[in-house]
Amino acid sequence: MAWFYNLQSILFEFLEKGGGVVLLIAFLILIMWFFIFERIWYFQFIHPSVERDTIQEWSNVKKHKSWEGHVIRVMLISKAEQQIKNNIEFIRVCVALAPLFGLLGTIIGMIEVFHILAVTGGGDAKAMAGGVARSTIPAMAGLMAAIPASIAARWLDSNVKKKTDLLSERLTYE
Repeated sequence: MAWFYNLQSILFEFLEKGGGVVLLIAFLILIMWFFIFERIWYFQFIHPSVERDTIQEWSNVKKHKSWEGHVIRVMLISKAEQQIKNNIEFIRVCVALAPLFGLLGTIIGMIEVFHILAVTGGGDAKAMAGGVARSTIPAMAGLMAAIPASIAARWLDSNVKKKTDLLSERLTYE
């Protein structure tokens, strides 16, 4: 249990050193990974029933080769694709925002460094070094949030394409 308290103190120290922007990045990470896990849950447990229902609806269509059958097929694929792609764009936006928030934190930190320079006249190297170190923490946090999430988003994108193509192939004309 001691490791948990050590981890907690390290995390709070990291958040304190990074400033408010790191807290914003942490909130973004929570939201982003919630939606990533939601999509994984969807593909694992919900999508098979959506696919089954779509195939069942297609099998109830009488004239597959007619224009009406073609329109119904396109509509069924589109409806399923909309469910498959749900929240994917939001995940991509979060992945793009994480390093931008990190950059914002870096800029805020550098403004503080320049303020210290202006107040002290540039003679306090320790204060400047601490400010520069503090300004890099949000950039690191933003990148560390974006890198694994971009890999997960890419995996989700390929899964979306694979599931959509597979469904499209299963709704065949007879």
